[in-house]
Amino acid sequence: MPHDYRKTPEALSRLTRSQFKVTQKNGTEPAFRNAYWNNHEPGIYVDVVSGEPLFSSTDKFDSGTGWPSFTKPIGTDAVRSETDATFGMIRTEVRSAHADSHLGHLFDDGPTAAGGQRYCMNSAALRFVPAAELDAQGYGEYRSLFDPADPDSTQERAS
Repeated sequence: MPHDYRKTPEALSRLTRSQFKVTQKNGTEPAFRNAYWNNHEPGIYVDVVSGEPLFSSTDKFDSGTGWPSFTKPIGTDAVRSETDATFGMIRTEVRSAHADSHLGHLFDDGPTAAGGQRYCMNSAALRFVPAAELDAQGYGEYRSLFDPADPDSTQERAS
């Protein structure tokens, strides 16, 4: 079933001041003072603007930075990157593919065994969908990431 993950005026009107600053003005929230840096629950993280699936808790790790960090996106087409030359440094900015929300930055200091990348995201750009609520919230296609008894759990996902 195709989904329409766009940025709409209605979606933008629902954002908090912090969410708007991060996603629309390329802001950064404080380390260790955000919703998901220490979240260890199973589930997926979606774009707070569009609901587009971005990351899975199965790829989340404790980077020690104070922001939620992931080794990879939930799918190859979930995010896009571009060069960010602000603050006197060159970094790789990560944005949601469809709504163009600023999410955070990509660094090459992640776990080596998982590819060495660290997607350092702002909690304010994300909404967490617990694994137990995936079906109810319209993300049932991701249930197999968390339920090994699910017959679709052998389905290979984009990496």
